[in-house]
Amino acid sequence: MAKFEKVKKFISSIAPGFFMVGYVIGTGSVTTMAVAGARFGMSLTWALLLSCLFTAFLMIAISRVTIVSGNTLIYNFRKHIHPALGIFMILALSVTIISSIMGVTAIVAEVFQEWTKPITQNNSGISPVIFSFVLLGVLYLLFWKGKHQTFIRVLTIMVALMAFCFILTMIIVIPDAATLAKGLVPRIPNVGEPHMVIAGMVGTTMAGVCLVSRSTLVKEQGWKLKDLKEERRDSSISMSLTFLVSAAIIASAAGTLYIKGIHIDNAVEMLYTLEPLAGDLAISVFAMGIFSAGFSSIFPNMVLLPWLLNDYNKSEKSLKSTFYRVLVFIVAGSGLIIPLFGGKPVAIMIASQAVSPLVMPLLIGSLFYLLNNKKVIGQYKPGIIINIAVLLTFIFSIFMAAISFQGFSKLFI
Repeated sequence: MAKFEKVKKFISSIAPGFFMVGYVIGTGSVTTMAVAGARFGMSLTWALLLSCLFTAFLMIAISRVTIVSGNTLIYNFRKHIHPALGIFMILALSVTIISSIMGVTAIVAEVFQEWTKPITQNNSGISPVIFSFVLLGVLYLLFWKGKHQTFIRVLTIMVALMAFCFILTMIIVIPDAATLAKGLVPRIPNVGEPHMVIAGMVGTTMAGVCLVSRSTLVKEQGWKLKDLKEERRDSSISMSLTFLVSAAIIASAAGTLYIKGIHIDNAVEMLYTLEPLAGDLAISVFAMGIFSAGFSSIFPNMVLLPWLLNDYNKSEKSLKSTFYRVLVFIVAGSGLIIPLFGGKPVAIMIASQAVSPLVMPLLIGSLFYLLNNKKVIGQYKPGIIINIAVLLTFIFSIFMAAISFQGFSKLFI
């Protein structure tokens, strides 16, 4: 019984980290990593490794500020820097939230249409418009009723199954050691317009919305100063798992699509990344996984904007007010834009992830200020190691913001 209690306590202690893994490894991450592997093989693995490493540093720093101050990151921005900064960060994150919902909904709808072709007349599959209305309607109904926790847990199991399949596929098709080593050496390929993909890889891992959510989760976890060691372990496990699963997706795409010259221009082409493992079942395994990932990533994005506003105002996280219900309805409705009016879901999904690096230098710079502000941190000023780690992360974020800007500039030139 004592051992069971210890296991239960350990699982509870790393719950925020697993939430981060589940949030990061969603439809956007699967799409971006699959595109990276299909277009560039393993050559961009370095971007994933660095983003996971630096994200772990940020999670530790954000958690420290939250635990010591007793306030979330957004509220600390408002109180100790300027209210305008808090508002700007909410607006900037809103752009990534809405664009992500647009991309995720369209990709899931496209995959579902392909998956249902054999069971529909004329082999046309279920219309993306109809599917998107049903998908978003169900999620909004769950939000309205407040009965979503069990449903999300089931979906998390499905996403975990897909992640496990990617890891097994990686073992089957994994490149040789020399290729893997070369992928860890930072370089930007001179073909295939890699800037947007690199920015998307970093943006889906070092995501502003996830980092801000981390602050909220730490506060709700009730961690105190004595739990800082536990928090560091949680951050390390979280980003280690994120790297493992994301690298497995890259390797699976590299070992199946890259060698065939399939670059993933539409969501349907991703279905075959699990073919070496699942054979004819690859489409079903991937479809169910991406369907579950879509549900489990759209729902947090739907309610995140009200949460951010609650954090800014330091109010209770009640989402039952008419204002918040209308706000969530509008945010959820953005998922219908691509199915109704058209667009390229994969390109939009990567672009939505690539937005995040543009605001990361401001977020990290502000975090560094809070981390060394006596009014916020008191006598618990971080040591030189944490400060150096955050400064290195800030430099990395500037580099990635430049790459993201390059990628977006090529879209309009």
